[in-house]
Amino acid sequence: MAREPQDKTTPGKIDERDLIRDLAALLDESNLTEIEVERSGLRVRIARNVTVAASVPVAPVVTAAPAATAASPAGTAAPLLDVAKHPGMVPSPMVGTAYLASEPGAKPFVEVGTKVKAGDTLLIVEAMKTMNQIPSPRTGTVTQVLVEDGQPIEFGEPLVIIE
Repeated sequence: MAREPQDKTTPGKIDERDLIRDLAALLDESNLTEIEVERSGLRVRIARNVTVAASVPVAPVVTAAPAATAASPAGTAAPLLDVAKHPGMVPSPMVGTAYLASEPGAKPFVEVGTKVKAGDTLLIVEAMKTMNQIPSPRTGTVTQVLVEDGQPIEFGEPLVIIE
């Protein structure tokens, strides 16, 4: 306790609590997951609990398949559960937010029944404020769109199925 008043009154000294508060505020403002700073021999590292954020987007994928299965006839239930193993499945190459159109209100790049060629844009994934066009890896017809506009997605998550 004797150290705190000394740090506050000594010119050039860093008040650890103020530094930690400032870094925590910066973490919140910038949506960073981790920040580390070293000043005057004092090293401070602040990190968010990333595992909680990573597990949240996984839950909609797990619940979306059973919900679709319940609404489907019994004969089509098995293919919906194996969407990730489907040979025409296009996985997300990154973590981000999926957008089905180039801007809000615009026509989607693809819909069920759309014929695509290899290289055609299927959707956009926003990652770190960068819009990344996701190209079709093959020529075929889109049979399923597995994400919704504005949905958070994980690396490897199924986006569309092309047959």
